[in-house]
Amino acid sequence: MKIAVSCESTADLSKELIEKYKLNVIPFTVLIGDDSFLDGEIDNSLIFDYVNKTHHLPKTSAVNEFQYEAMFNKLKMEYDAVIHIASSSYMSSAYQNAKLVGDQIENIHVIDSESLSTGIALLAIYASELIDENKWTIEEIIQKIEKRKKFVLVSLLATRIDYLFKGGRCSMLQLLGANLLRLKPQIYMKDGKTVAGHKYRGNFETATMKYVADTLEQFNNYDKKHVFISYTSAPLEIVEKVKKIFEDLKFENIHITQTGATIACHCGDNCIGILYFYDGGDK
Repeated sequence: MKIAVSCESTADLSKELIEKYKLNVIPFTVLIGDDSFLDGEIDNSLIFDYVNKTHHLPKTSAVNEFQYEAMFNKLKMEYDAVIHIASSSYMSSAYQNAKLVGDQIENIHVIDSESLSTGIALLAIYASELIDENKWTIEEIIQKIEKRKKFVLVSLLATRIDYLFKGGRCSMLQLLGANLLRLKPQIYMKDGKTVAGHKYRGNFETATMKYVADTLEQFNNYDKKHVFISYTSAPLEIVEKVKKIFEDLKFENIHITQTGATIACHCGDNCIGILYFYDGGDK
């Protein structure tokens, strides 16, 4: 059986990884004022400039049912089946839209990733690797993805709490407290939702190094095959220092990616995250 893997642009995959793992990506839409853009086709600086000037967030729009129908039908012309890894159903309507369409087309399997950004990418790459092994049925592949998605670490260090507030992901009290104390929170996903973890003081580099150390200690049963270092914007020297940590830990594939505009809209600038499986490689 010939199986395709697809996901939304919120997976924040680079063109190189899309090509390497034969993935199919369908974009969200980003509305900046009166202008409409496809996620992945604009620079994040446009987002940050717009927010700084207007004090309003751009709007993001999930993929609609007609767009999914067109993509799935196109893929079915070449493949026998499609596994679609959708953005967390708690964070977006993408999963529900894809599922409604997928249920109407034979051999379209839509999975709620319960994840965001390159956490989705980890699952899509995993699905592609299982397909390439050519020893699993599609039912077995889906079972394995459903099992592993509970062990995807999606975490980030946020410095722009105002973006989280504008997006409805923190209260005014949290915003005022964080700004007053100059705190930078660790945000991670649990059961498909974002929750706050440790809070850090100090400059961006100091906070980042402590965030990475704490996260590796907290989620310490890591699978060393893949790790993503993903950022909306960040000094490259700090990104390289984070990379060195994972090189010293002997991770096999260290993927450094800048997120697309959808994630940037909700996280703001100077935001960096580390994402990996923490099941010890138990597939």
